[in-house]
Amino acid sequence: MSRQPLIKKEYRGTTRLAGPLLFVENAADLPYGGMVTITGAQGADRHGQVIEVSEEVAVIQVLEQTMGLDLKTTAVILEDREAMLGVSEDMIGRVFNGMGRPIDGQGPVVPMAKLPVSGMPINPASRERPSDFIQTGVSAIDGFNTLVRGQKLPIFSGAGLPANEIAAQILRQARTTGEQSRFVVVFATIGITQREVSFFMEQFEQSGALSRTVTFLNQADDPTIERLLTPRCALTTAEYLGFTLGYDVLVLMTDVTSYCEALREVATAREEIPGRRGYPGYMYTDLAMLYERAGCIKGRTGSVTMLPILTMPDDDITHPIPDLTGYITEGQIVLSRPLHRLGIDPPIDVLRSLSRLMNNGIGEGHTREDHRALANQLYACYAEGQDIRRLVAIIGEEALSALDRKYLQFADRFEKQILHQAGENRSMEQTLNIGWQALSVIPRAELGRINKDLISRYFCEIMEDGIKTPFC
Repeated sequence: MSRQPLIKKEYRGTTRLAGPLLFVENAADLPYGGMVTITGAQGADRHGQVIEVSEEVAVIQVLEQTMGLDLKTTAVILEDREAMLGVSEDMIGRVFNGMGRPIDGQGPVVPMAKLPVSGMPINPASRERPSDFIQTGVSAIDGFNTLVRGQKLPIFSGAGLPANEIAAQILRQARTTGEQSRFVVVFATIGITQREVSFFMEQFEQSGALSRTVTFLNQADDPTIERLLTPRCALTTAEYLGFTLGYDVLVLMTDVTSYCEALREVATAREEIPGRRGYPGYMYTDLAMLYERAGCIKGRTGSVTMLPILTMPDDDITHPIPDLTGYITEGQIVLSRPLHRLGIDPPIDVLRSLSRLMNNGIGEGHTREDHRALANQLYACYAEGQDIRRLVAIIGEEALSALDRKYLQFADRFEKQILHQAGENRSMEQTLNIGWQALSVIPRAELGRINKDLISRYFCEIMEDGIKTPFC
């Protein structure tokens, strides 16, 4: 169905400004979601998007600063019926602002298509079951919370925890394993500082990852409203590269909390009735409209996988942002402040983390036949070690049995040998082998979650003199 020709019309009924919002009367024919140009007596033209239309007034969110706008001389001109983004394969290796405009000094990108930033919903019947794992090089993720192609797996962080460092490490190291796979990263920052921007760009340049990355930068001093467009522009690019050009796309977004704060600010300016902790009641739907754009489509080779990062206020996992995110996504990676204090890098708490699609992408034919059983056994032993640590705080270590001491020793080894890797890029084979080595302090009789054949093939024995034998 062809689109009707756009008739540009000028509206001059501006009545008031409320933060980033401009209210216009006698504009009932403005299309919801339409893009407009705002002209005034002072300064350059500004741009905006229609976010509410009624018989009495239309509300426009201004995408730049509103300072200098004079209501008497301000005019609104309709430019397009919805927010569009020009996309092209040439965007790979380029840096854009939150609205998709190049900021790397290399000139404009010639678009191969113009797509609405709101995206196109994936028909549930067309979704393909995710089954191919993505190797991040991080043992706590690959070994225990495996990321699967087409999955959405958020990282729950806290103030001061190294979420940005983990994001940069994953961006440098992530890859798919298929021979025909073409892998690219779409990286979107939302409300970050100039120092953080410098950190990411330095990491990209040193590692060479910039050449396979499409970067969207929204900084803390950029207009708040731009934060609402940044993830949509990034995901529109990812959908084009993945579902049209056949790339396997990994979308990294940081920080979703800044996005939700911008959503709350706009809702407050619109005088909407607040929901939990002042956030709008439709925040669940809004987040779902972002997260559900990830996936695989039957009959197409590409995919969109999402790793959104969010900061939990006061480390509260029940806060509305992580709470609603956990309902929508397929698991979560949780960072631990106690592990961070111990110097564990990355400080990922595997006992509180979860990948609901892990079983689809591991095992024989994907990773290795022992992966599931080994992960289960490591989980169980580490959980037992954590319980004994809490017991020691009450009764003291002297009251422990010999077996309890072995579990306590294992918990230390698990954190220092498996979780801690200080930027090291580990293959899946290395992660699993290190797991077997850590299990060598536990008596074989305690390994009830692994069958005897796998134990005979992979288990390392500890000799009386403390020397490890090679793998069986």
